[in-house]
Amino acid sequence: MAAHAEKSGPGKPGKPGGKEAQPLIIAKTPAEEQRLKLERLMRNPDKPAPIPDRPKEWNPRAPPEFVRDVMGSSAGAGSGEFHVYRHLRRREYQRQDFLDRIAEKQDKDQEYLDKVELNKQSAEERTAKRRRKRDKLKQKKMMVKKAKQDAEKDGEDDEEESRASSEEEDQEKEADDDAEAPSFIMGRK
Repeated sequence: MAAHAEKSGPGKPGKPGGKEAQPLIIAKTPAEEQRLKLERLMRNPDKPAPIPDRPKEWNPRAPPEFVRDVMGSSAGAGSGEFHVYRHLRRREYQRQDFLDRIAEKQDKDQEYLDKVELNKQSAEERTAKRRRKRDKLKQKKMMVKKAKQDAEKDGEDDEEESRASSEEEDQEKEADDDAEAPSFIMGRK
């Protein structure tokens, strides 16, 4: 009796300290079923979740290398031969469909890879064009800055010369303005 009492442990009904009894809930919708599964997983987050392996893709059986019972075309074939022929024909059609699907999948994969490569190329071209534009602006700013610094250094010496040259330029502009007469006048009859 004592051995029997020792065997009954904390998991038995009526004994304190065992697992809590969970009410039986039957899922009526797929969303509810998923919710119940998530709740069960989240009760013990330390326990690893079972992740099933990806199902293997179906492959047709390879055609035999040597066919022993070749069907003849003579009349009087047995009644069971038609079923054998039908089975072989169905299996061959399945194999051809499988090969067609594989070829189509490879074509789509290749198209996708080509498209990705084309997108990378066009993005690289746009990036290079923008980089050239940024570099050009940087160089232009550096040239302006350098010219400004040179002007500040030489500005003290050239103030007198620049005044004289600016007066000459003003006179030349006025002369050019007078020389430019319109070759035709719009709106007159």
